[in-house]
This record gives sequence, structure tokens and C-alpha cells, in this order.
Amino acid sequence: MHALKLPPCLYVFLITAFAAAASVADDFALGPIEAPPGTMRSGYLEVSPGEDGDAQIPVSVLNGVRPGPVLALVAGTHGYEYPPITALQRLRGTLDPAALSGTIILVHIANPPSFLGRTIYYSPADGKNLNRVYPGRPDGTLSERIAHIITRDVIERADFVVDLHGGDGNEALRPYVYMPVTGNTELDEASKGMALAFGLDHIVIDEGRLREAGDSLYVDQTALTRGKPAITTETGQLGSNDDRWVKMAEDGVYNLLRHLEMLDGQVQQNEGVVWLTDYQVISSPGTGVFRAAVRDGYAIAEGGLIGVLSDFFGNEISQIRAPFAGVVNYVVATPPITKGEPVAMVSRVKPD
Repeated sequence: MHALKLPPCLYVFLITAFAAAASVADDFALGPIEAPPGTMRSGYLEVSPGEDGDAQIPVSVLNGVRPGPVLALVAGTHGYEYPPITALQRLRGTLDPAALSGTIILVHIANPPSFLGRTIYYSPADGKNLNRVYPGRPDGTLSERIAHIITRDVIERADFVVDLHGGDGNEALRPYVYMPVTGNTELDEASKGMALAFGLDHIVIDEGRLREAGDSLYVDQTALTRGKPAITTETGQLGSNDDRWVKMAEDGVYNLLRHLEMLDGQVQQNEGVVWLTDYQVISSPGTGVFRAAVRDGYAIAEGGLIGVLSDFFGNEISQIRAPFAGVVNYVVATPPITKGEPVAMVSRVKPD
């Protein structure tokens, strides 16, 4: 059998056509949303109704004109943390899909019941913390059903995941990034690159044990247990939606997109990072009124006073002190406190 010989001009045409086809992005579907290449589409992921209600999760898909990774950006896991929510609204209006390689999934408000109910930490629907119930259950409570939908439709579709937070309505917080370390070199290097690219000058090295996929609890752990690099960012505090905090999140995402080669442009190098380790969240030993003695970002000595817990009459119950010398990442700056809830987070400064 003789090989088919093509005219040189046709050969060149076919090679060019194949190369062009390989450089064109595909349509991207997310739930009811279908985004052809070069478009932005928005809609809702429907969470099935139950005895505790239902939810509609607002999402947008920006599908680039060239192939590339899928980046999921999740805001509003805690409904009182506003700057990331506003940042994603701005990104939806300023990012041009025609200049994009790959696809961005924007989860504008992951926890609508908490956002609309103006609650810290816990959903008013079921009393659960959304960022403690992943990967969720399709037949669970409303928070668990939300987590299931986000796991299935967002996290498992993504190549990279960022969970965007800020100090909740009760927390004075100095901006930082949680950078998980899993022991998987490739995964850890990718997460480190994301953490540096986001641009915040404090990075907390999270060396906690990688959780099981079926008990991942957190957004970032849910991604990591599925082999996807992930970080958690913290920009904002005390329910403020000040432009300073919003811009930190917005700028962080833009630089991350350049780092992932999803957008053209020079990556801004993150100089002078303060690396933090061995973080410890300090819980309240009782219920009552808390008065902080420190601010976010303060250096504190071992045994230094973080704050005083009193009963409702003003009688002192306990002095809460730092377990070691380090930096106060956040501290509760409003009076109400319930036994077992966080009062502060302290990290050690990593030696050079």
C-alpha cells in the first residue's frame, strides 16, 4: 500500500489547522451555566430544599479564548466576611475573557444563609460552620448540602482553588495567607507559588496532617485531598467592607492569574514575607464578656496577656495568655464570647 502524498500547501494548511484547533478553548458548563470561549456567564447552583430550607449559590464562569487551567475562587464561606465578596464582584466586571487562558469559576457567596442572616461563623439554618462540614452530604443539613454542591460542581472541576476569607464580624485580623503543607512535593510547591503570588506579606505555614477526602472539613483541604493545590486567604476584619481590604483580595487574584499564566503581564514579586509557623487558635474557657488586651499584628511574649474574660456582671473569670512568643494573627475585638469559640490566633515567627 502506498502512503498518501499530500501537496505541500495542503500539508502546511492541515498542520496550521490542527495547531489552531489545539489552541482554542472549549465550552465550559457548570450546573445550568454554559460559557463558550471568550464569554462570561452567571447564574445559580441550586441546593435542594429540606426541612431547614434551600439555597441558591451565585456563581460566574469566565471562560478564556485559550486553553489553560481552571481556577476556582470561593468567597462568602463565612457570610459576614465581606471584602472577598465585593472583590469577586469587581473581578467579574473587570476581567476580560478574551484576554484569558483557561477558566475562572467565581463563587460569589458560598453561604447565602449566613450572608443574608448577617451571622458570624454559623449558618442560621442549621447552626453549622460551613467551613467545618466538607465535603458535605447530599442528604445532610443545609450547610452540608451546600458543601456537597461546591465540592462536586466547583472544587472537583478546578485545577487550583483559593478560599477567600477575612476577619469575621467579631475578629480584628492582620491579613495573611494559610499555606498548607501536605508532604507531596509537587502539590506543596504549587500551593507555595500561589501563596507567594497572592502578595500578602504574612504567610502562615500550615503543617497540619492532610485530612481524609471524606472528612476534609475545609475548602482548602477538600481541594488538597483531591490533588489540587489550594490556599486560604484572609483580607479584612470586623465586618468592614473598606476598599483597602477589597483591593488586597482583588490585587491578589490578578497577580495569581499572571503567576498561573492565565493572564499576560509581569508577576509582582512578594518581597519581605514574614513566614509564620506553629499557629495556635486559643479558645475561650467560658461564656461571658471578652476584653482584648492586644491588637491584630501585635508581637506578644510567652505568657503575654491576650485578654480578660469576665461574667455578665463584670467579674473576672479568666486571664487568657499567649502560649508562646509570636504574632497575633487575629483577636476577637467584640465583647460577646461563648465557651469553646476562638478568642485569638497566635503564630511563631519562623527562624531564617
